[in-house]
Amino acid sequence: MICVLMMASGAGWESDAFARLTGTDGVVVLKRCVDVDDLLATATSGQADVAVVGLDAPGLDPSAVTHLRRYAVRPVAVSTAAVDDLDVRARAARLGIAALVACDDLEPLAEVVTEVEDVADTQVRDGHDPEPPAHDGGAGGRRIVAVWGPGGAPGRTTVAVSLASELARRGSPAVLVDADPYGGGVAQQLGILDEVSGLLSAARLAGAGQLAERFGSTARAVGDGLTVITGLPRADRWIEVRPTHLESVLNEARAVGDVVIDTGFSLEDDPAGDFAARPSRNAMTLTSLGMADEIVVVGAADPVGLSRLARGLVDLREATGGVPVRVVVNRMRSTLGWSEREIAGMVEGFARVSGLHFLPDDQTAADRALVVGASLFEGGETALVRALGGVVDAVFPASASKEPARRRGARRGMLRR
Repeated sequence: MICVLMMASGAGWESDAFARLTGTDGVVVLKRCVDVDDLLATATSGQADVAVVGLDAPGLDPSAVTHLRRYAVRPVAVSTAAVDDLDVRARAARLGIAALVACDDLEPLAEVVTEVEDVADTQVRDGHDPEPPAHDGGAGGRRIVAVWGPGGAPGRTTVAVSLASELARRGSPAVLVDADPYGGGVAQQLGILDEVSGLLSAARLAGAGQLAERFGSTARAVGDGLTVITGLPRADRWIEVRPTHLESVLNEARAVGDVVIDTGFSLEDDPAGDFAARPSRNAMTLTSLGMADEIVVVGAADPVGLSRLARGLVDLREATGGVPVRVVVNRMRSTLGWSEREIAGMVEGFARVSGLHFLPDDQTAADRALVVGASLFEGGETALVRALGGVVDAVFPASASKEPARRRGARRGMLRR
């Protein structure tokens, strides 16, 4: 028995399609859904096998089709134009739908529904999990690096901006993506005053299948070699960015250069999000971490910050598995009364990390860079800049040979491993 969901959004072909499917042996129309949200919520129940959808239905985008596949629901699209039309085929391909039927010729619909095959991303009902993605640096060896830190960790955005801007200064193209679902500060930190969010623009284009052609229109060039995708203008707009949208953005960004992502702090997932046919608030953060080739974790050097860092490293390991993790301890100062080695022993007790770095407390340099809307590296040589340069060397080793000779010696602030 094949259970079918229908979603025509009021199109005239719906009644004819319903009659043909209900008159076919072995086919049951489980529900006629009113819109995409209704379709996705119903698919989550795990009872449907096929979804017959209008190709031009409002809200039908690649993320919706991915959601169907996640619950092993195979999509079949009904087009208002001939199925051999190149524009129709291109639209279906962008959505990820291969099975097409024309609305003026529904004769083959029942046969297509009974024979359509599709590879589900996750066979939820069978309990099979997908293989974890390989972190091989993508095409051309370009990497995705996510900068994350637990709640209250100061300097996460500063570190992300510093990594991307210094990488670009060394002559390697870099893309800085603000993917903080609680409202990021990358634009403000770099003095970008555009009111249009690059992330929201890119998400809309990804939903329409046009991101590859128009990715450049969503990005802002800052100096030579640095491209910035600005974040959410208001924290309540996180719901407009689905995980598949962000995946598309990051893949397109990697085609431009190495990618640095400024993420949110929370790793908590919302299982109810699937049932509401919407992403969870922290899906942006979890998606960024899941696509990263390496994660840079920022924590504070004070007792509260170190306690949060320890718990955060444990939570991060559970959420991401074997992705390499590098720890940056920020605002390190002698008045705290403990050494770098003592902090290193604490960190090693909670996680195996690929590197541990210390950034000295230099509020004056940080304030000056923030006020003028520039990266720390543009403010001249300081101990903090030298320490951040060591982090860039470690995260992007290929760029170290491009760095000016001024500070290619031993780096202060990095604990060699």
